[in-house]
Amino acid sequence: MLFPEKHIKISESLWGLGGMLLSLLETPKTFDNLLSEFQRINDSTSFPANHSINDVILALDLLFVIGAIDKNEKGELAYASN
Repeated sequence: MLFPEKHIKISESLWGLGGMLLSLLETPKTFDNLLSEFQRINDSTSFPANHSINDVILALDLLFVIGAIDKNEKGELAYASN
């Protein structure tokens, strides 16, 4: 689900997923490293929703569009430095 609403939890939305991905980007990571960390969390019970790779890509797109993340000089995903 793209956005939370009356019957959709925030953790099941792209906003909630984006927040979780931001927490994984405390240190810059390549997409592959981020994805492997995400899959480890997604397969456990520590995150209350189950997301696909398509959801991860959409959430990263959302974070990029709103200016929360960017690529650093090494090509890794990192917090945007504004």
